[in-house]
Amino acid sequence: MSNELMEYNRLLRFKNYSLSTIKTYTNYFEMFLDHFKGKETNILSKNEIMDFLLKESEKGFSAAYQNQLVNSIKFYYEKVLGRQKEFYNLPRAKKQFKLPVVFSEEEIVQLFDQIDNFKHKCILYLIYSAGLRIIEAANMKIADIDSTRNLIVIKGAKGKKDRNTLLSQTLLEMLRHYYKLYQPKEYLFEGETGGQYSVKSIQNIFNKALASSGIKKEATVHSLRHSFATHLLERGTDLRYIQELLGHESSKTTEIYTHITKKGMDKIASPLDNLDIQ
Repeated sequence: MSNELMEYNRLLRFKNYSLSTIKTYTNYFEMFLDHFKGKETNILSKNEIMDFLLKESEKGFSAAYQNQLVNSIKFYYEKVLGRQKEFYNLPRAKKQFKLPVVFSEEEIVQLFDQIDNFKHKCILYLIYSAGLRIIEAANMKIADIDSTRNLIVIKGAKGKKDRNTLLSQTLLEMLRHYYKLYQPKEYLFEGETGGQYSVKSIQNIFNKALASSGIKKEATVHSLRHSFATHLLERGTDLRYIQELLGHESSKTTEIYTHITKKGMDKIASPLDNLDIQ
């Protein structure tokens, strides 16, 4: 690793960026350095940087890739070198608007019915009942279940923020039984040899249940979180509370569920149904 890259990576860690962001930015900046191998990157002209970004944008990569590439380069010049903010006249790729995949309440029951292993069932029940991200479930510790206040405490969630979410009474009874059976030491869900349960293992549990359920949706574990929010909205929970439970910084992020909910749709008839046709 070059001195330039080491300094770049060190500052990312010093500024307490998430591990995934550190890895992404470092990889993209290394690609940037390779492109300009033999040149002093600290004296590159704006036009040279623009040419590089334009060539990358023409490769047809996703909006997220293009935006993170720009941000990784800006981090180098603005944070590592301490220069003023620079606006590259490169149109940022717009993220494609996709509605998240959501299960109906009947499909949730159908999905969970496929799981025989009690521990596995507790994991997916936890994610759905509390609207968790998969990494939040994997990081969950025994002490994070606050049965006296009927809350689950999510520590160090996305954005390095703590939050509280719902503790289902159904889940609580399951967890009490689960604790007696498995006696975890620190993490709520632990592997056979100890330590926290892996994200990959949780994904495998979900994928196996989905495959055997017969549900034909391109869903992931995250679809349980989307379903949690949508079902709360359909049952009349205020969007502001859902935002807090999910840990969304912006209300606009939570508002996507208003595009999915079937609430009110059952009162609207298709114009075809009003025609006197056979």
